[in-house]
Amino acid sequence: MPIPEDLAAIARQEAELHFSTFDYDTAWRLGQSLRELATSRNQSLVIDIHRFGQPHQALFYTALAGTTPDNPRWVQRKSNVVARFHRSSYAIGLSLEQTSRTFSERYNLPDADYAAHGGSFPIHVAGTGIIGCITVSGLPQREDHNLVVEALCLELKQNHDSLRLR
Repeated sequence: MPIPEDLAAIARQEAELHFSTFDYDTAWRLGQSLRELATSRNQSLVIDIHRFGQPHQALFYTALAGTTPDNPRWVQRKSNVVARFHRSSYAIGLSLEQTSRTFSERYNLPDADYAAHGGSFPIHVAGTGIIGCITVSGLPQREDHNLVVEALCLELKQNHDSLRLR
């Protein structure tokens, strides 16, 4: 799909996938749901859900068979993008691709700390704002993004088919 259509679809996802509340139990259910989706599809992923702050507060973490030490580093770099911009890492990456600019050119931030690649999505609580993010690493970036959106749709009882990227 062309980038403008993907960016519009991601903006819709970000506008609709909001929690009324988000606590430890919600993080656990969401993480378990993601883990079950990945294992049922034989996918090798690292899954991370954390709350922003100094330091970040880990709410859920797992590494599935087949992942490597690089996957947690990708998770950290993608989640840094969400923490900085309060947008999905894929939206930031597609915006850069659309303008033919690199992350470091546009934002003067080190690639060693930031990865504008799909797979990290903001946790938005209605009336509060962005409190953290959910991140996966292990699949191609578009699939990483779609998997996170699918798990969010399951938890929030939203129609994934109408929200997922084609």
